[in-house]
Amino acid sequence: MTRPNFIVFYTDDQGYGDLSCMGATDFKTPHLDRLAATGVRFTNWYSNSPVCSPSRASVLTGRYPGNAGVRSILGGGRNTAGLPASVPTIATAVKALGYRTALFGKWHLGLARGSRPEDHGFDEWLGFMAGCIDYYSHISYWGMNRPIEVHGVRRGQTNPLHDLWENGQEVYADGEYFTDLIRERAVRFVRQAAPGARGGRPFFLYVPFNAPHYPMHAPQRYKDRFAHLPWDRQIMAAMIGAVDDAVGAVLDELERQGIREQTCIFFQSDNGPSREARNWLDGRQDPYYGGTAGALKGHKFSLYEGGIRMPALMSWLEKIPPGRVVDEVGVAMDVFPTFLQAAGGDPAAYELDGLDVLPMVARGAASPHDQIFWEMGQQTAVRRGDWKLVLHGQLVEGAPPEDDVFLTNLAADPGERDNHAPRRPEIVAELRAAAETWRQGIERRWEREWQPAVTGLTSRS
Repeated sequence: MTRPNFIVFYTDDQGYGDLSCMGATDFKTPHLDRLAATGVRFTNWYSNSPVCSPSRASVLTGRYPGNAGVRSILGGGRNTAGLPASVPTIATAVKALGYRTALFGKWHLGLARGSRPEDHGFDEWLGFMAGCIDYYSHISYWGMNRPIEVHGVRRGQTNPLHDLWENGQEVYADGEYFTDLIRERAVRFVRQAAPGARGGRPFFLYVPFNAPHYPMHAPQRYKDRFAHLPWDRQIMAAMIGAVDDAVGAVLDELERQGIREQTCIFFQSDNGPSREARNWLDGRQDPYYGGTAGALKGHKFSLYEGGIRMPALMSWLEKIPPGRVVDEVGVAMDVFPTFLQAAGGDPAAYELDGLDVLPMVARGAASPHDQIFWEMGQQTAVRRGDWKLVLHGQLVEGAPPEDDVFLTNLAADPGERDNHAPRRPEIVAELRAAAETWRQGIERRWEREWQPAVTGLTSRS
């Protein structure tokens, strides 16, 4: 049988409710809806983190963030350490099997040599390496004018920097909307790779959009499309509309090239919607509400469901029946072993925390996970079956915890409104022991293996 091609579409700060096939009623995403109709829509799919860099580390490495060496949002300095060179990615793994690999979009896994896309298995790439950029100038303003300290001594301040790269070389495309650049390069890659992908050299294409992450920029043609919405929803819908069109363009090119059936396509967001005041672009400090997690509680940074339960889709016409809804639990780190197994590789040859979910997706099998864990700052969470425990759960970064201990049954209460902890102390004790044991293992490994390398590089950032 011909080995499949793989595409991962990954959005940024898109909430569970910001996709029409996931329940949005005020705007439509027809191309992503088409993707869902030809495969599966997940209702219990998770990110491994409620923030950008760790979630991206997990989808690429198949590991929990702490086991991949990336546990927090990375900076944008040219010497910022990131994903360790010793940690394989899915691109590394399938490249060893003869796959052609490419990335177009947001990296956010380090700028230091050894942390860049070319160091992690990508033959070809175009994109930016910090956390966010202006969509038209491709300049990163994040952290501007903040003081830089090295070993307690001030060494200047964070300056804006241009952040657009092609195959490791800085390039300029002033005035070109970044989502359009991603679309054009992804379509071109599919067109060029198709002759080999029809039975010779298959490909892995990673398309990590930065939309709808701030700054809230969109071309007028998209804002006009959603002119009926109030500004915050209009600009959110416009940015997602551009992403939707990009996905549609890639799907159309796959069909033109005759390789749609043998291409496995996966889509998810990296974390829940942002509430950061900078989304408004008006200098005020009120929280932003342009994105939505639907009926879920929480948002970006939070380990309540709104921060980590994601809109997610998978389509592979040769293997996955169309129009299915999968309620079983899956998580971003499952992409690596699922793709590698389908490519004819051996997941057992790699250190992985994720599991192959193709039987669950294609044949209706149960989730391969008994339990899944998360950590973010002081927060720790675990889901086992329908029960989920959150320790020191926060809704807003920097705010005190909403609850020291919060237990819910997600089948009955996906919005996490009712805290069962006082009534079910036996379940709390069991899940707390599991979560704390897991977190202790992450902390020990971090201190032993990852922290020395990170400290050595970031001291020169």
